[in-house]
Amino acid sequence: MLQPRLDHVNCPHPEGQHRMAYWSWGDPAAAHVVVCVHGLTRQGRDFDRLAQALVERSAGRLRVVCPDVAGRGQSDWLPSGELYQIPQYAADMLALLGQLHAAAPIGQLDWVGTSMGGLIGMVMSGQAGLPLPAPVRRLVLNDVGPAINWSAVQKMQQYAGRYGRYADLAEAAAAMRALSLGFGPVPDDVWLDMSSHMVRDLPEGGVTLHYDPAIGEPVRALTSEAAKAGEALLWSVYDQIQTEVLLIRGQESDLLLPPTAQAMTERGPRARLVEWAGIGHAPTLTAPEQIEVLAGFLLK
Repeated sequence: MLQPRLDHVNCPHPEGQHRMAYWSWGDPAAAHVVVCVHGLTRQGRDFDRLAQALVERSAGRLRVVCPDVAGRGQSDWLPSGELYQIPQYAADMLALLGQLHAAAPIGQLDWVGTSMGGLIGMVMSGQAGLPLPAPVRRLVLNDVGPAINWSAVQKMQQYAGRYGRYADLAEAAAAMRALSLGFGPVPDDVWLDMSSHMVRDLPEGGVTLHYDPAIGEPVRALTSEAAKAGEALLWSVYDQIQTEVLLIRGQESDLLLPPTAQAMTERGPRARLVEWAGIGHAPTLTAPEQIEVLAGFLLK
């Protein structure tokens, strides 16, 4: 597999600045840009297979950019756990788009967001007045919507930011797979490669996961009442989205429930819904049939 380019962008936060890493595929001068943003505890290399496939299949020049959201992967950790929330992430994405646009003007902007990355994408697409270099043309929401099942949030509260030391990559990969059964069937070699970007070496030997444990603090602080208030706000944002939306759902998802997915096809941008059997939260977008659906949507 080809390797992406690694770059960084400086992003402000209330206590100073941090650097956000991003991985780029394809033509760095292409006007058509697809931004792919990962879920809560993941990082940008999750999209390696999708990004490479999009570049290979595109009839025109294409840039695919996959950031490591702050606190994950090669990006800086933030000084306070309470900063790990959607407003900061959205501000960071605006800084990223500004840097990309300055390097080579963006004429066409698409967004792929898995879980948390989809929530960020909803804000970027539906929040009026954001200084985007171009409006989001097509939005892929991977197993996420304005209403998130509270029991799924409680599950995230148990694991987000809580991890230990592993003897080696294989042990870490096995531990992550046990927590990621909702991803569905992923070949062992693909899972091991994805897991290799999720760990960092420890000075005393062994490996640990490559993200700031503090990213779990806002999740654990969330109450059902606050979640309900956030849901109302997200529906108002969703209803303002003008772009074409593809909604992906794992049929066994405990986070995006069928009534929410159905409602998303009937209001706001009226998303087109695609469901995949044998998968929960969330599809990895690595299987050929999954890549085929996204390529057909993003490259037309």
